[in-house]
This record gives sequence, C-alpha cells and structure tokens, in this order.
Amino acid sequence: MSRILVVGAGIVGLSCAHALVQDGHSVAVLDRDPPGDKCSFGNAAGIGVTEIIPASVPGLAWKVPRWLFDPLGPLSVRIAHLPRLAPWLLRFLREGRWDRVETHTRALATLSARAYDDLLPLLGALDLMGDLHRVGCLWVYETREGFEADQRFHALRRRYGLVCDEMGGEEARRLEPALGPNARHAIMTPQWSHVSDPRRIVDRLRLHLEARGCPMIKGEATGITGQELVTGDGAPLPFDRLVIAAGAWSGRLAATLGDRALIESERGYNTTLPAPGVTLSREVIFAERAFVATPIEAGLRIGGAAEFAGLDAPPNYARSDALATLARRYLPGLKTEGGTRWMGHRPTTADSLPVIGRSPRRGDVFYAFGHGHTGLTFGPTTGRLIAELVAGRTTSLDITPFAIERFR
Repeated sequence: MSRILVVGAGIVGLSCAHALVQDGHSVAVLDRDPPGDKCSFGNAAGIGVTEIIPASVPGLAWKVPRWLFDPLGPLSVRIAHLPRLAPWLLRFLREGRWDRVETHTRALATLSARAYDDLLPLLGALDLMGDLHRVGCLWVYETREGFEADQRFHALRRRYGLVCDEMGGEEARRLEPALGPNARHAIMTPQWSHVSDPRRIVDRLRLHLEARGCPMIKGEATGITGQELVTGDGAPLPFDRLVIAAGAWSGRLAATLGDRALIESERGYNTTLPAPGVTLSREVIFAERAFVATPIEAGLRIGGAAEFAGLDAPPNYARSDALATLARRYLPGLKTEGGTRWMGHRPTTADSLPVIGRSPRRGDVFYAFGHGHTGLTFGPTTGRLIAELVAGRTTSLDITPFAIERFR
C-alpha cells in the first residue's frame, strides 16, 4: 500500500485524496491553512460545466491596456507586480488566437463532459445531494453589441453539446423577476448548477476522509528532498507518491523540482449579503461586466472581476464594494448593507487549462492545480484522473493537453 501525501486541502486536493483512499492507498493531506479556507470557501458556488472557453480570446488584447491600471475595472494589475507578471501576461495574450481558443476549448470540454459523472457520486457519499441545485444559469446582457459579441462563444459551447438558449429581457425577467430593465438580452445555460454552500462540501469531505484514516496535517511545504517533503518547521514528511494540489501556490513547489508552470493568483472578490432584499432562483452572470450573483444558503453572493497583485499583497476590498454597487444597476431592489467581503486566490494558468499529470522530472510526483474558476466543477474529475495515474491505469480521458511540459 503506497504512502501518498497530498499538498493542498482545497476541493481539488481533497478530491484527489478521496479518489486515492477509494483505491486503497494510505493518504495524508498537508496544508498550512484549514481545509477549504481559500477559494474552496468563498467561491461563487457554481458548477460551471459551460465554462469551457479560455479567458484569452481574440480582441481581448485591445481591451487589456485600459483595464490594467483601473483599480476597480474588470481586470487590474498592481504596478509593483507587473514585472513578475510579464511572462504570464505575454503568454496569456499570445493564447488569444482563435485556433488556440478552439484547441483549449476542446480540452476543457473533455473535463466538462465528465464533471457530473464524478461530482454526483461524491455528493452522494457526503449526503449532500440536496445542496445541488440543477436550475441552470442566466447570462444577462445590457447591450445588443455585447450579446452579439458573445454569440461565437456560445456557438462553440453548443458544438460540445452544451445548451445555450437565447431570450429577450422580458423572458429573462419572467425567470428572475428581480432583474431590472437593464437586463435586455440573455442566454440560459440549463446544464449549469450551483450549490448551497461550497464550504460545507469541503468540510464534509474532510470529515469523510478523516473517518477513513486520512489525516489532515497543518504545515507549509517548502521543498522536496529525495522521498521527503520539506516543511516550514523543518520536519520532513516521507512519501512514496506526492500530489501537488496547492492551488495558486503550486507553481512555487513545482519550481523546486525544475518544472515550470505559468500560473498566477487571479484574485477574485465578492460580498455575501445576508439580507439582499431581492430573490434569485439561480446563478446570474452579468456578462459584459464580468461578475456574478449566486443565491446561496448565507444570502446572495456577488463577486467576480480579476486582480493580479501576487500572493502576498493585502486585499483591496474596494473591489468588493464596487461589484456590490454595480449589481444594483441590474437588480434595482438590491440592498447592499451588512455584507461580508472576501478575497481569494484563483489559481489561473496562462492558457486557462489546469495542470494535471505526472512531473517529467520525477515519476512519483503528480500535479493537480491551476483550475482557475472551475475547481469545484472539475475537482472530482481531476481526483479520479490522479488516482488512475498513480495506479498505472490508462486515464479515462486524454490528459496530454494538461501536461506541465507545455510551459517549457
């Protein structure tokens, strides 16, 4: 029985641990923070199976310069971080050709096609099927121009069997009466779901694993020496196999092996409003403004946008406040008082594809990180793929596009 150490106690790392425990391995999970304390806690709660379009698309490069230095824009960069970001950003912009978009979409669609097959058994094992709301997602547009500009992406989704139904503002308001007159056009994606509380999934999964002999170890991974993981307090942890699933921090650990990953912290902000004064029945994406509103158990969660400032800079919660204020443009009855603000580090690669596979430097090290906005959606499938690799089985889908070697 192999001793397997998983670094990272978010939804991806715990999904890997779950799949490995099911295969009969002895597994432990290491994280410097409590399980699910990062993006797995404060994400938008969506099961975004239609999220197969990479972030870098044709035309985006022309918008980036005016966005970058607007501290409250949909994408911003803190000046001090720009030199460090430059290699990632240049690769990101190069990926914005249509042929690259189609290639990356095809790869992400293979994960999407398996998402529910792996998520539903996990939720069932955790007795959380009642937390999954399969009611779709509404993409709202204020202008005809914005609506038309996204049609090529919705057409690409349809190519992979994802339903994208067009509707006007009146039909959208029949679905979601809280929407105001600025919701003029919409797309309904019925295969999308959301969950009541993403943190509860991680908490329940942690308890499930601990009950099956998988301990949670508090500590920070700083390097790898032989068959031992070096931690911040100097205590080595032995392993036979190592899975690196530490989200935005994974690149640092991979680099100690000589593996390069173009991954950045895409800092996302949100506010959870316990008494929003409006009711939504499903997640709503305000596509032209790059933010979402999701009804969760704790209230209405409003979040989105992207900030690149590295892993250590303090949060700029003015971004959370700006999103909550902007939401009133589309939800006229929204009350924004009394909310809880949050910032998380989305682990985002330059080509929007996760890193899933074996280290080319060491056959006993496996990577499972870089899922960006889709950790909750693709985490269980990633766990299954890692378990297949560790066992030496043929993976159930082609993971070649997700290999870390693409960043050499």
